[in-house]
Order: sequence, then C-alpha cells, then structure tokens
Amino acid sequence: MDLATIIGLIGGIGVVIYGMYSGGDVSTYIDVGSIIVTVVGGFMCTVMSFPLSETIRAFKAIPLIFREPKASAMDTIRTLVELSQKARREGLLALESAQNELQDDFLKKAMELVVDGIEAEIVKTTMQLDIDSMAIRHQNTQEYYKTLSGQFPSWGFIGTLLGLINMLRTLNDPSTIGSNMALALVTTFYGTVLSNFVCNPIVNKLATNSAEEIRLREMMMEGVLSIQSGENPRLMEHKLKTFLSPEQRAQYEATVKGSE
Repeated sequence: MDLATIIGLIGGIGVVIYGMYSGGDVSTYIDVGSIIVTVVGGFMCTVMSFPLSETIRAFKAIPLIFREPKASAMDTIRTLVELSQKARREGLLALESAQNELQDDFLKKAMELVVDGIEAEIVKTTMQLDIDSMAIRHQNTQEYYKTLSGQFPSWGFIGTLLGLINMLRTLNDPSTIGSNMALALVTTFYGTVLSNFVCNPIVNKLATNSAEEIRLREMMMEGVLSIQSGENPRLMEHKLKTFLSPEQRAQYEATVKGSE
C-alpha cells in the first residue's frame, strides 16, 4: 500500500469532518438532491466527453493510487547486470532460459527479441513505441480526472443557482431563508471538495506514477541495448545508475558492497 495516499486520505477526511462538526449540525451538510446534481451531473458530462472505454479505464486506475510500484529501479539494475554478466559468459542465446524468470512483461518481451537475434535498431524502436503507447494511455486517464475536476465545481455552482431560485420563491417566509441558503451552498461545497480533495490528488498521483514507470522502462531499454551490444557489465551498471536519485544511488552501492 502507498502510505502517502493513506495518510493524505485519512488526514483530509479528518479535516473535513472536523470542519463540519465545528460548525454545528452535521446534517446541514447532507442533502441528497445536492449530491445528485453535483456528483451525477459532473460525472455524466465527463462520460459524454470521452469514449466509454476511457471511463472504464479511469475507474480501473483508482486502485493504482493505493499501490506501491511493483518494480524498483534498483532491483531492475541488479537484474540487468546479472543478465549482462550471463550474456558475456555464455552468449546471448543463454538468456533464453533466464528470460522465463523475469517478472516484468516489458523487459521479458524485449529480451525475447534480443535472443531471437532481432537487430538493435528494431528492438529500440519496438520498446520506444511500447513506452510511447503507455504514456498516451496514462495521459488519457489523467485528462479524464482533470475533466472531472473541472466539472464538479461547475455543477456545484449549477446546484447553487437551483437552490437560490428555490429560496427566492419562499422570500415571503424569512424563517426559511437561512436553511435554504445553506442548502444552496452545499452543492458548491460538494463540488469543491470532490475537485480538490478527490480528483486533483488522483491526477497528481497518476502523473507521478506514470513518470516513474516511463523512467524505469527507459532504463530497461538502455540496459537491453547494452546487453545486446555486448557492453561491459560494469560500464552498463554505471550508466544505469544515472537513472537513480543520489539517495537511491547511495543505497544501491551500499547494497552491492554488502553483498560482495
């Protein structure tokens, strides 16, 4: 589980609940009609804006914000170095047995191309196309939640206008003005919370995860091409370490020294 997402989610909910209780009656913030106008209205407009497949893909992406990345850059470097050493000792064909142990499908398919003797330029083009296609899919999902983020406040404002119209119809009864105004503003509250506390964090988390995955795959591509060209494993390892942050690099080197 991604601890940052859990902490932010629990903390944000706590702040909202605290604000509601500090204002007095919590039931003031609950109105079914306002929820329908804001949530359903905003969601339906977003559904209209994208193919249905994007809506399905967007919902499937929600669990990803709660998960840690499956592969780490340091583990990937160690795997690539081991493959490089094996290829230098036994030849590229020896990697056919090793590729079955690889957990990452992207890396596994790339090694299959190398073992099959495909030219380096074709291997690089194939891997780059795969990375580009993945980036486009990720961007489409992020755009979906960006659209939701814009629709929810808009529909909250629409709900507020509807509430104000209803309030104006009962101006002859001053005792109802306060409660009607509160309900009119609740829709804006819903829209703002959904936009800033739900949609925007999802967009940012997906963008961060996507950038990390792209960086990891680019590192894999560099490693695979180095293995195919017969590059010295130490030189390849030094090159791949440039993809790591200074903290990760220090941790990786400490781990390597500890295993020697």
